[in-house]
Amino acid sequence: MATATRKKPAARKTAAGKSPARKSTARKTGGRASSRAAPGDAIAMLKADHKKVSALFDQFEKTRSPAKKKEIVATICQELTVHTTLEEEIFYPEVKAAMKDKELVPEAKVEHASVKDLIAQVEGREPDGEDYDAKVKVMGEFVKHHVKEEQNEMFPKAKKTRLDFVALGERMTQRKQELMASA
Repeated sequence: MATATRKKPAARKTAAGKSPARKSTARKTGGRASSRAAPGDAIAMLKADHKKVSALFDQFEKTRSPAKKKEIVATICQELTVHTTLEEEIFYPEVKAAMKDKELVPEAKVEHASVKDLIAQVEGREPDGEDYDAKVKVMGEFVKHHVKEEQNEMFPKAKKTRLDFVALGERMTQRKQELMASA
């Protein structure tokens, strides 16, 4: 049985007769350049967590029911506890070493400590008024600030390193499953 030979389609040309520039979609693996996070990589995973927690804080702001507030806060606390653990145990040590960082990672860990303190003040407690709501609101502001620094400063710098973000994401996914199972 003969196999047919397929020809590559001719490259498109612009009005000036030049081929249009193509954006790189290569993942950052083993030193190859990257312009985006690959699905399943560590940075994509962390960004998804950021988005999920942000939506939970928005839900909290709109909710008046004490029972619903307590439920949302329980989810926020669990998500943030797992997320900070993943960053501190796996992501930050790798990024700190790859970037030879002495500023971004230590600052992020201090921000985590502030959020953990607020988690301890609201987790498992009844939503009993202004102080509870204020603590959750301040926690949301701390998280928003932290996310902005990670996404605008740390992640772009980390992407310029030779880290294998897919392998890192696999390690983080496995650890996240362990943490969620024990929660």
